[in-house]
Amino acid sequence: MMFIDVLIKKIKEKNNPSVVGLDPKIEYIPSFIKEEAFKKQGKTLKGAANAIFTFNKYIIDAVYDIVPAVKPQLAYYEMYGLEGLKAFYETCRYAKEKGLLVIADGKRNDIGSTAESYSAAFLGKTKIEDTEEAAFDVDALTVNPYLGIDGIKPFIEDCDKYNKGIFILVKTSNKSSGQFQDIITETGKSMYEIVAQHIEEWGRDLKGEYGYSSVGAVVGATYPNQAKILRKILKSAYILVPGYGAQGGTAKDVASSFNPDGLGAIVNASRSIMCAYKSERWKEKYTEEKFYEASRAEALRMKEDINGVLS
Repeated sequence: MMFIDVLIKKIKEKNNPSVVGLDPKIEYIPSFIKEEAFKKQGKTLKGAANAIFTFNKYIIDAVYDIVPAVKPQLAYYEMYGLEGLKAFYETCRYAKEKGLLVIADGKRNDIGSTAESYSAAFLGKTKIEDTEEAAFDVDALTVNPYLGIDGIKPFIEDCDKYNKGIFILVKTSNKSSGQFQDIITETGKSMYEIVAQHIEEWGRDLKGEYGYSSVGAVVGATYPNQAKILRKILKSAYILVPGYGAQGGTAKDVASSFNPDGLGAIVNASRSIMCAYKSERWKEKYTEEKFYEASRAEALRMKEDINGVLS
C-alpha cells in the first residue's frame, strides 16, 4: 500500500491529524532516567544516548494508540555521535513495532549518486554486491528542494519502489524563512509558490486512493496566510505542518493547511509534548516520574484542539 494511503487510514482510524516530534535534548529528560543511564555509562555520549532512547520509549508507549506517526529530528541524535544514531535507529524500530509511521526529519538533499545514497539510507535499500539491505528504513523523509529535480528524483523513485513518502520544504516555520522563500520571481510569484508548483507536478504519479500524493510538502504553522495560498496550489500534496505549540502556531493557524474534507495535512508538535510535564498547564497535575502521562494528556489536548477547529 502506498505511504500516503497508510498515513490517511491511520489518521482516520485515530481521528487525529497530529504527529509527535521526538527531538530530545538531554536537558528535557527527567532526572530518574538520566541518573540510571549515567550510573551505567557515565556522563558520556553513550550515557546520554541511552537516556534518550529510554525517554523516547516512554513517550511512544504513552501516545502510540492516539497518534498516527512520530517525527524524530535527526540533528538531536547526530549530536551524540554514533551512539546517538543508534538511539535514532532503535527509536524508529520501536515506534514501528508499536504500529506508528516514522517520518525522519533530516532535510536531506544532494545530486546524483549522493542523493541516491541518502535515499537508499532512509527510504530504500543499500546494495552490497549481489544483495541489498534496508538501513534506517523509515516511512518518510523530509527533503530540501534547493538543488532542483536532480536532488529530488532519487527520493521520488524510491517512494514509488518501496511505498515510502517525502515531505519537501516549501515554507518553513523559522523567522528568517522569507529571506529566500519569499523572494518574488520574474513570474510575479514567490519562490515558495514556484516550489509548490513543482511539488504538485513531481507527485502526480504517486497519488493514492484518496487522491493525495506520497510527495508532500512542509508548510509552517507560523505562516497561516501563506498556507492558504499554498493549499490552493498543492491540490494533491499532503502538508506536514511544523510550528504548532512551543513555536507559537495555534490550531486556528494550522487549519489553513487542511482541505474542506478534513484531510490534506498532518500537524507536528515536539517540545510541547516531550516537555509537557514542565509546562504551566500540566506541571501541577503530573510529577516528573509521570512525565509520560503529561505527554499523553498534551497529545490528547492537541488532538481535540485541532479537531475542534476543523469541525
